[in-house]
Amino acid sequence: MNWAESKKGYETFLRLEKSLSQNSVSAYANDINKLVSFIDEHYPTLTPETVKLAHLRKFVEWMNQKGISPRTQARTISGIKSFYKFLLIEEAVENDPTTLLESPRIGRKLPEILTDDEINRLIDAIDDSKPEGIRNKAILETLYSCGLRVSELVDLRLSNLHFEQEFLKISGKGEKERLVPISKRAIDDIKKYLVASRKKLNIEKGNENIVFLNRRGKKLSRVMIFTIIKNLADKIKLNKNISPHTFRHSFASALVQGGADLRTVQEMLGHESILTTEIYTHLDKEYLKDTVNKYHPRS
Repeated sequence: MNWAESKKGYETFLRLEKSLSQNSVSAYANDINKLVSFIDEHYPTLTPETVKLAHLRKFVEWMNQKGISPRTQARTISGIKSFYKFLLIEEAVENDPTTLLESPRIGRKLPEILTDDEINRLIDAIDDSKPEGIRNKAILETLYSCGLRVSELVDLRLSNLHFEQEFLKISGKGEKERLVPISKRAIDDIKKYLVASRKKLNIEKGNENIVFLNRRGKKLSRVMIFTIIKNLADKIKLNKNISPHTFRHSFASALVQGGADLRTVQEMLGHESILTTEIYTHLDKEYLKDTVNKYHPRS
């Protein structure tokens, strides 16, 4: 089995067996592409079944030389390990060369968050006299109110808006569905957008159920959401490097600071493991101090 065949089979496995989104499949495929680039450059005769641990260690050295960050290296190695697990399942290889392959040690980086005042400044900077301004205001309120991933925001459906119950039904990673509360302010902004902006669009076929659309009546891209937020940050001269995910971090941090328990926050964010959610406790020193005072016998 050559690299192209192996990669194609792996992508099919991720889509059908693991139920991963196309974005996740593309990310895993990119990990394999890095390895294939290295193989083509240094060991052009190697096939997936003839790769050894020594070759993979050289690959890690190659990534270092290319200036690839330790975090990205760790992500790539994880993808390659997953690829070889698939090949073992398919009996395309007899041994897994990644078993003893170590990932670089990386520190846990605390995410950038926005204060409520900074979010208000960003939203106030939007010109809502224009149709796209009405839309953009609804987008930012929804991101902050619900803590959505950007992929969840652009895929949000009209049929999943349950405003009477003040909930959204979200299809997250691995097609897992969850219910997320939405604030009255975000509901009002979405309703205003639907009537004053979206209703006037010539909606392209296939996009009728998508909430947030561009001027051509098509679903917004993730890049467009990044651009909207970056332009607003530049407009108010915000000295922070932010993205749509910053609103998700800010949502979670605000809940933890307000006293929400981690299990509840985990459920609303759609985290598979509570270990992922725990990072938000490190953003709030008072939360950590209160936890020790409450539960430690010497406090």
